[in-house]
Amino acid sequence: MSEQYVTYYHSPVGILKIVGTEDYISEVSFHDKTQKLEGKKKHLPPLLIQCVEQLIQYFNGVRRQFELPIHQPGTAFQQGVWNELMTILYGKTISYQELAVKTGDSKATRAVANANGKNNVVIIVPCHRVIGSNHDLVGYSGGLWRKKWLLEHEAKVAHGVQTLF
Repeated sequence: MSEQYVTYYHSPVGILKIVGTEDYISEVSFHDKTQKLEGKKKHLPPLLIQCVEQLIQYFNGVRRQFELPIHQPGTAFQQGVWNELMTILYGKTISYQELAVKTGDSKATRAVANANGKNNVVIIVPCHRVIGSNHDLVGYSGGLWRKKWLLEHEAKVAHGVQTLF
């Protein structure tokens, strides 16, 4: 098993914990400021540095798509949902129902929502782009305020829209 590296990025929506190896990113998650930032200062592989740089570009409005190898363990169904998330265009949203249809089972809305919530690579695997069928903000492991911020950020960059919700 490859060595895991950890670094942190202080983003506009809080501290992001980034975990990966020399070959892939396995986690980008919101890190509560009250928690101690673990991890020793050690040499980071170029991929983790590249991940932080691409996140900075995203938050600066100059990157709309990430170009990073991702690996997160999950069932075949979860992998399918996460792959579909990667097809949602920057600045766009879809409903959980639409995502279920895209995965091949229109009745799997709850299962799709559950898989969406188990995504460990936030922002890069854009689970924040999935909203309720009535266009409400629903469910986000990082908090609805972050989901709102990310969607408004993308809408502003993509369309010049000031607020969505």
